[in-house]
Amino acid sequence: MQVSPDNSQITTSPQETLPIQPLEKNKRIDALDILRGLCLVGILLMNIEWFNRAIISLGGQDTSLTGVDHAVGWLIRCFVEGKFYKLFALIFGMGFAVMLLRAKEMDRPFGAWFSRRMFVLLLIGIAHMIFIWGGDILHDYAFAGFILLLLVRKKKSQEPKSYLKLGLTWLIVPIFLTSLAGIIFGTVFNDAKFQEMWKSELDIYTLVEQKFSSKSEMDSTTSTEITNETTIKPAEKTEHVELTDEEITAETIATAIQDRLDAQADIDKENRAFTEGSYWEATQYRISFSGVMLMFSPLITLAVLIPIFILGFWLVISKTITQHQQHQTFFKTLARVGLLAGIPLNVASLLIIQHPAASISFVLLGAGEILFYIAQLTLAAGYLGLVVFALNKQKWQRILSVFAPMGQMALTNYLMHSVILTSIFYGYAGGQYGEISRAPQMLLVFGIITGQLVFSKWWLSHYRFGPMEWLWRSLTYKKIQPMKV
Repeated sequence: MQVSPDNSQITTSPQETLPIQPLEKNKRIDALDILRGLCLVGILLMNIEWFNRAIISLGGQDTSLTGVDHAVGWLIRCFVEGKFYKLFALIFGMGFAVMLLRAKEMDRPFGAWFSRRMFVLLLIGIAHMIFIWGGDILHDYAFAGFILLLLVRKKKSQEPKSYLKLGLTWLIVPIFLTSLAGIIFGTVFNDAKFQEMWKSELDIYTLVEQKFSSKSEMDSTTSTEITNETTIKPAEKTEHVELTDEEITAETIATAIQDRLDAQADIDKENRAFTEGSYWEATQYRISFSGVMLMFSPLITLAVLIPIFILGFWLVISKTITQHQQHQTFFKTLARVGLLAGIPLNVASLLIIQHPAASISFVLLGAGEILFYIAQLTLAAGYLGLVVFALNKQKWQRILSVFAPMGQMALTNYLMHSVILTSIFYGYAGGQYGEISRAPQMLLVFGIITGQLVFSKWWLSHYRFGPMEWLWRSLTYKKIQPMKV
């Protein structure tokens, strides 16, 4: 299958009435299903933490962990966090290309059909976010899918290399811009200025911490009282009087204290909703929280998902993944570079982020976060290369193929994670929220994945699709799909 030069014209003549049909099982690309299954394992390892603590702190390190719990949490953050949802996005782009090329091969309409598919996924994602778990990613994939469709239709050049160039450029530009900002900052701030900035940050941090050093003091002092102790009068702000260094420091401290109080209040609100509240009260919280998630969707979609979608699209239209047996050198190199560079980068970035100084210095924290993002992309690429290269070996293909049924039912299994874990943790069900520490959570992950491997294989031996895949397809094709094999 080749992409023709006029591939931007995705839809065919209006008289065409035969719809695209779902792929038969023997026509699926096994590598994609295996990758989806493995991604589900990584996503569950990451997500389970956020069923057991406030998701409003998503991405933040749990500093209360010690011993084995700390070790497990650190290792997951190093080797799992941020890697597998990016891999899943890459697979999404691959799936888009497979459907597009198949539509062109069969001379079928595609644009309206795929738009309907993304609209259904968006509805599923929003329903998941509101009624089950607030950390949904499906709605972001749906938004990105609409943009990818528009991009492919409008793009003049349909040569595979042009998509590779576009995807890599899209990923690199934000990294380059932040690096450029770092270069400018580094050249402007000499050692004396750094020392001055560090001393100021340390002094402010110390004063703020003193306000929170005693829990009894916090319990007996209201937010307003703390703020009034350190902030300047409103009249001084509105009159635009030039502030002294002491007044600027006082205002900074007051703002930091209020931010800390607000953040803790948000965490407490979420904890109450999922420990003390009924299902309806938890749903009300999820409705309000969905506004926060949707607010960040454009950033996640444009800055992260779209370039990865494009690279996934390129992997298929260039036949690099569909004929991976003929591209072993590429995937072997990807594995070596990705792993050899990605592991040290992840370790280094986390050591920076988790150092106590990073909570004081925005320079250290910013540098660590940028490095961590680059490390996530690098290690995700290494994982992709490793798995696909391994699939060229019969032994590893046989071992990894056990994940294919789970990947074929990826939507069902992803949503099943949320149903199972909210039933275990949330107060309106199992009531274990905050009670199961990080290490024992791995036993839950093992049990869930084992169960899904067995269930998926059994289900697909009797039915063509997973339950949610069947619903998704039926709504997309506007026709009830046959379920029996």
